[in-house]
Amino acid sequence: MAAKVKGARVESSRNLATLVAAAAAGTVFEWYDFYIYGSILAIISRQFFGGLNETAAYIFALLVFGAGFAVRPLGALVFGRIGDRLGRKKAFLITMSIMGAATFAIGLLPTYAQVGILAPILLVSMRLLQGFAVGGEYGGAVVYVAEHAPPGKRGLYTGWLQATASMGLVAALAVVILTRRALGEEAFAAWGWRIPFLISLVLLAISLWMRMRLEESPVFERMRRQGTLSRAPIAESFAHWANLKYVFIALAGFMAAHAVIWYSIHFYSQVFLERVLKVPGATVSDILIVAVIVSLPLYIFFAWLSDRIGRKPIMLAGIALSALLFFPLYKAMAVSANPSLIIAQAESPVSVIADSSACSLQFDPVGAEQFVTSCDIAKNILATSGIGYRNIAAPPGALAEVRIGDIVIPSVEGRGLSREELAPLRAALDARLKEALVGAGYPTAANSGGVDATSIILILIVLMVLATMIYGPLAAVLVELFPSRIRYTAMSLPYHVGNGWFGGFTPAIALATMAATGDIFSWIWYIVIIASFSAAFAFFYLPETFERDIEKL
Repeated sequence: MAAKVKGARVESSRNLATLVAAAAAGTVFEWYDFYIYGSILAIISRQFFGGLNETAAYIFALLVFGAGFAVRPLGALVFGRIGDRLGRKKAFLITMSIMGAATFAIGLLPTYAQVGILAPILLVSMRLLQGFAVGGEYGGAVVYVAEHAPPGKRGLYTGWLQATASMGLVAALAVVILTRRALGEEAFAAWGWRIPFLISLVLLAISLWMRMRLEESPVFERMRRQGTLSRAPIAESFAHWANLKYVFIALAGFMAAHAVIWYSIHFYSQVFLERVLKVPGATVSDILIVAVIVSLPLYIFFAWLSDRIGRKPIMLAGIALSALLFFPLYKAMAVSANPSLIIAQAESPVSVIADSSACSLQFDPVGAEQFVTSCDIAKNILATSGIGYRNIAAPPGALAEVRIGDIVIPSVEGRGLSREELAPLRAALDARLKEALVGAGYPTAANSGGVDATSIILILIVLMVLATMIYGPLAAVLVELFPSRIRYTAMSLPYHVGNGWFGGFTPAIALATMAATGDIFSWIWYIVIIASFSAAFAFFYLPETFERDIEKL
């Protein structure tokens, strides 16, 4: 059996396979826990935000989804310090326990109908705990595996961990689909949605058992024996320019681009298909799970390829191609998913006639703002319903109106009204707009016979190829950029700032962009601009790292 010498340690290929499998399995379970929420957003919105109308409830469910991402950088700092001071293994055992407990607890939470406003408060608390745990999980697992990997195979070994995010999504979608079909849609929406969360307790027990059997990273053990562990990994990572510059390079050169590309494909595509293009949720889950499964081997392939030709050219190609292809691919997806909607938009265009000074940029990632002008209310209802529209200027102070073909519907003005007073007025406007849209030929749901599922799957696979080109080699690059003594802390922060803030807020940014422009594709500019900037930045500033000796860093 082939063996490798690593410091004073000899690792057999069988042992390496075992530790990679254990680390990857634990990470799959953590991603499963984190992604269940995004797989049943529509049901979560009804169960925990039942006091709001359908549109507002869905918005708040999206914001709670983003809340889990917002705290990931904090988890990265806390558990990064633990990992660099006390050990890689200890840190990711703690993160796993927190994640499993929080996910199980969501399955037990009372709904809005049972306890009122306490329900969403508890839900937000559990999502924050999940995000906090994920902030520490990824860095620990990646550093642990990379520090065991033999030279020349670091990309390949960490590539298995890169695939775990999609594996976790597949697991979440599979459990949701099987539970839905076993119980029926009505029972699943009423109480069966809890089952995927409760299953996490079993997964937690299995993954803890697997990871408890692992030994500490050999690089960490060597530093501990030699007394070279960092006393202040946070300060050493971010207060010294020699290290801080690589944090900026990682964030600007590939992390921000990866985040908006990956999360828009794997998560906002669900919102886009279900909410904007009116494809039934069960169909969307079926389509997505097929595309994700097909893409899984590509993470490992591109990670392996990066061991041979370098990380930078593969990642740079994925980022640049995303900037070029997102618009045509998403427009093709719309035609394949709901051609009747595209026809209705051409034959009976919708316009919002409003005083532009009363129209806000409706970006509210924490749900603190109230958009109550007649313009904001009209645009918000249309944008969250997936209806594109044109903006037409009205005289200053005029009440906003929505024109659907030849029909004009006045909006409602909410300034000066309490939430309780405004709610029925907004609900009535929502109902009038939907009735008028149906009368103008806008479908309330995609015709099952008109949904070209095969084409949508192929489009998603092309998009996922681009994502895997970036994400496959990404872990190895992060490990190779930073010194061993601060590696866990330094690499975790740019990873989770990128994923948490750039990627996690994609739904809120997309909604705000659609509301401002009236164009259901306008949010793609967010992806294109960030990807274009990252491609240019990486071309000039990102070093090639695949031949570095990480033990000497």
